[in-house]
Amino acid sequence: FIAPFFWMLTTALKPASEVLIYPPKLIPSQWHFGIFKEAWQAAPFNRFLLNSLLVTFLGIIGQMFSSAVVAYGFARFRFPGRDVLFAIVLATMMIPWDVTMIPQYMLFNKLGWINSLKPLIVPNFFAAPFFIFLLRQFFLTLPLELEEAARIDGANPFQIFVRVMLPLAIPALIVVAVYQLLNAW
Repeated sequence: FIAPFFWMLTTALKPASEVLIYPPKLIPSQWHFGIFKEAWQAAPFNRFLLNSLLVTFLGIIGQMFSSAVVAYGFARFRFPGRDVLFAIVLATMMIPWDVTMIPQYMLFNKLGWINSLKPLIVPNFFAAPFFIFLLRQFFLTLPLELEEAARIDGANPFQIFVRVMLPLAIPALIVVAVYQLLNAW
């Protein structure tokens, strides 16, 4: 498991004359640490890192909030067509990304978002079907009595969601955050 990483690190620290020799040398004869500085200065890596952190962080926040709100609505509120609407949301998970890629590009182009971070950030504020399903199933496991007690104490539905349900959903929200982090990074 560690061997490829060790090989990568030692190769990065070798002088250019030892990188491609046969048979390969495992340990370099001279250590060259300056290559990392040169690589970092060859491109604006600080900006790249900041962009990655921004897109990842905002994506996590957007998915956690929007998916939790939608999932809570599907789990706790009764309204006509709720189950059909939830089935439609789940059905969207079967649409391949390749089918939506070109229409998304055309939309982002019309909005003037090309060559910006907006197409990587804004869609995350619209709940993802898998996260809706995951959080809905979690909210369904929480007892209704918790909401009834909060309602008796005078809490409105938003307060119940924010003060009662979200703190209890932290484990599920952490799962959403980890999956979104892997997806965005």
